[in-house]
Amino acid sequence: PPKGDRGFHLIDVAGGTGDVAMRFAAAAGPAARATICDISPEMLAVGERRIADAGLADRVALVEGNAEALPFADRTFDAYTVAFGIRNVTHIDRALSEAFRVLKIGGRLLVLEFSEVQVPLLDRIYDFHSFEVIPRLGEAVAGDRASYQYLVESIRRFPRQEPFAAMIRAAGFERVSFRNLTGGVAAIHSGWKL
Repeated sequence: PPKGDRGFHLIDVAGGTGDVAMRFAAAAGPAARATICDISPEMLAVGERRIADAGLADRVALVEGNAEALPFADRTFDAYTVAFGIRNVTHIDRALSEAFRVLKIGGRLLVLEFSEVQVPLLDRIYDFHSFEVIPRLGEAVAGDRASYQYLVESIRRFPRQEPFAAMIRAAGFERVSFRNLTGGVAAIHSGWKL
């Protein structure tokens, strides 16, 4: 994030716990602001406590809202982030269109999400871990195999790197790119509203 007193304003969608917004606010300087928008009031309550404890309540706002119909005016934000949340949106194309709408000209979209492993052998190890180990751990530790099975399946249903980049372009973003992390276990997608 930029430093100084530019008044940079970030929106972090599905960021109820405050992780991204707090890091941004701490690093970006005193004039920078962050708004967290999450559909879950329970997650927002967790974030509100954490933000207050960090002394950032004057720079980080929390708003309940749906990624597919953001409760903000056009061209409000300088950057839009979503980390491990867009795969749970019902209509990803609508969420991307909303991201484009609320960004200022020159604004940047950053999406961190699980993706397709693109390293031979690692892909088979990852699949075994995902479909065999994670649901069993969920059952053993939390007594909840179904939620962990859903997690794995939601990751598999999410568009892979290139198709997701095409969706970002279709929403109007330019200079779209992605970078794989850990061989593609996750990827950071980026686009600009130019």
